Amino acid sequence: MAVKVVRQPNKIALLGAPTSAAAMSAGHEKAPGALRSAGLIDRLRAIGYEVADLGDDPVQLFAQDDESPRARNVSRVLKSLEALKPRVEQAIKSGALPLILSGDCSIALATIAGARRYFRHVSMIYMDRDADLNIPATSPSGIVDGMVVSHIVGRGAAELVRFWGEPPLIREPDLALFGVARLDTAEQEVLDRTPLRRYLAADVIRLGPAAAAQVAIERIHGVGNEFILHLDVDVIEGFAATKVPGEGGLTLAQVREALLVFAKQKHMAAIEVAGYNPTKDPDGTWAKSLIDLLAEVLGERLEALKSSAPVEAASAAPAGVKEAPSAPAEAEGVIPAVTSGDSWSSDMLETESESPDSGANDAAEEAPEDAAENPVRTSEESEDEGSATSVETSEEADDANS
Repeated sequence: MAVKVVRQPNKIALLGAPTSAAAMSAGHEKAPGALRSAGLIDRLRAIGYEVADLGDDPVQLFAQDDESPRARNVSRVLKSLEALKPRVEQAIKSGALPLILSGDCSIALATIAGARRYFRHVSMIYMDRDADLNIPATSPSGIVDGMVVSHIVGRGAAELVRFWGEPPLIREPDLALFGVARLDTAEQEVLDRTPLRRYLAADVIRLGPAAAAQVAIERIHGVGNEFILHLDVDVIEGFAATKVPGEGGLTLAQVREALLVFAKQKHMAAIEVAGYNPTKDPDGTWAKSLIDLLAEVLGERLEALKSSAPVEAASAAPAGVKEAPSAPAEAEGVIPAVTSGDSWSSDMLETESESPDSGANDAAEEAPEDAAENPVRTSEESEDEGSATSVETSEEADDANS
């Protein structure tokens, strides 16, 4: 039976995933509680949101796990994913925007899986200082946090790849890395041969954060498909309360500018905040900075959605036009009609036929070498062939078929 999701732009469902199992050390599991204590819910309510605090999952702690040095704490990571996924489903079904507070990045798998219960096609913007493209065979540390994107696109530890019954969770051309400033050699090799979208920090700075963000949304089809926004706070230059702070990359102002573009999109299905470690923030300075950032960005989202609602309502119901009765949801092969901003779901979403552009994306994935050999240049790069660049988007093959 189909389930219709009616979006509630002024509602947020807050979910805590207190886990450090995939991280490099303990402490990250305290992030959801610390951000609540620092006043996050009050700030969101002050800017006009109705916030339903759905509580926290059971805590999953980091352990050294020398018995599995290539992929540490996989069983604990799986427990956190299995606990979070049904709660994301519940939040999306309610029509609220899920805001997931986590310690580590591994929870992205559960958020995507929960969203796919209701949306056939899900994309992702992955804001992180690291590409998280290692696999157990290439990881220098065995930390699962550094393998998250690989698991999302169907590579890595078998237990995590199989978390979603029919991998990949997201197709490579529908995932954009944004703000990456650290790459292992093995990760660079992956980028050289795959159609993953990538906007390294230097590329974002050169294009401008807002322009780069808009291009990223368009390239992952986020204008028409639901997408998840993943924010690892280590993408912010100098953010000290995280696992491995970094210098260089995107400043707080640049991250804010990009987030404002992402958050105003009506198809943003969920937002994740990961990487904050309260044990490295004794006076709460970084918690306050993060809450200020989220409040500003989500406040702008609320205003943007409110202003666009009357226009959409008018276009959805032209004067004098009467809607034809819809077929029963139970009818085999019939998809219930939806209005703008709504979506539908069934228990058999995974078996539905692909969208018209699926074949194009398949072709791109099957021939990544062609894409790598014919990288798309930004307009600025075309004007200045001699300028150094730290990014090649390898998107020509995909965009030709989009």
